[in-house]
Formats: sequence, structure tokens, C-alpha cells
Amino acid sequence: MSTHQRDKEDRTPLLEAINLGDEGVIKLLLEREDVDPNRPSKDDGTPLSWAASQGHEGVVKLLLERQDVDPDRPDKDDQTPLGWATICGYEGVVKLLLERGDANPNLPD
Repeated sequence: MSTHQRDKEDRTPLLEAINLGDEGVIKLLLEREDVDPNRPSKDDGTPLSWAASQGHEGVVKLLLERQDVDPDRPDKDDQTPLGWATICGYEGVVKLLLERGDANPNLPD
């Protein structure tokens, strides 16, 4: 499967690795220039949204190391990664998002 193909669940390899919490594979994928860390799933959730909503702090940290990751991109329900982390009670993820400095805590959801 190429880095752009999707599986039967409409997930890219990056989204599948995030779903599994496989930080080693995620790190390898994020090192590739042809991997879009903002490419959404069929429900329009970005890799960062997926990681934030699952509380994967290590994955969120890896994603935020790429400057091209959009920390404010909402999903189809207008929920941002910060919104997901807050709703789900993942304080460590909230802290990582806010420390980056470009996640807007005032966006409506």
C-alpha cells in the first residue's frame, strides 16, 4: 500500500498506524515528504484529531513536530483536535497542543 492509498475503512497508512498507536511506524511515515499529515479520513478527521481523541500523547507529540500539521483543522462535526482532547479529558494532549503555540483555544466547536 502506498502512503496515499486507503484501506477498506478509508484509512491511509498514517491513519491506520495512529488507530493502532504504533509510534514506530508513525515516526517512519512522518519522515517521508510524500505523507500529508493533514489528510483526513472519510469522516474528515485528521491524523491529529484521531490521535487527540484517543489520548495518544506520544503520537500527538510526533505529529506536532511537523510544522505543516494544522492543529486547528476541524472534522465534519467542527471539532478540533484541542476540542477532542478537552472533551475526552486528555490533559497531557491538551498541554501538548497549547505548548505548540498555534492551536487556537477560542475556536467554537
